[in-house]
Amino acid sequence: MKKAILLSLRGQQDYMDQEPEIISFITEGVLENRGDGWSVSYQESGLTGLEGVTTTFYVQNDCVILTRTGKLNSEMIFRPGEPHESLYQMEFGALLITVCATSISWDITEFGGIIDLVYDIAIEQSAIGVVTYHLDIALKD
Repeated sequence: MKKAILLSLRGQQDYMDQEPEIISFITEGVLENRGDGWSVSYQESGLTGLEGVTTTFYVQNDCVILTRTGKLNSEMIFRPGEPHESLYQMEFGALLITVCATSISWDITEFGGIIDLVYDIAIEQSAIGVVTYHLDIALKD
């Protein structure tokens, strides 16, 4: 069953030799119990630079899967200590992205919850930094 939610997301990208890039926003989304896990989806906006993209966090057991569809297509699978390679397909081409989760935690029920994710990221086999996400999920009135 799908439920309307308010999603508070805070992301931080710590790239080598650069000041951390922090993004924080609140948006509407959808929470869905998928039997073997939960999905949280929302539409990106100009604020994130990904307007026209749907982002979905899917959580189950010890795994978080982050997919983006629309003007950008990607799927990143996060399991602690297990690198995952995928293509980050944009309008002008594709990049090889490698991610490796260092920390995953989530606690979601039909009333909302949280997702925390920290991972190392490499582009075209060059390490570039660490990304952190924290999502607070609340049912919309």
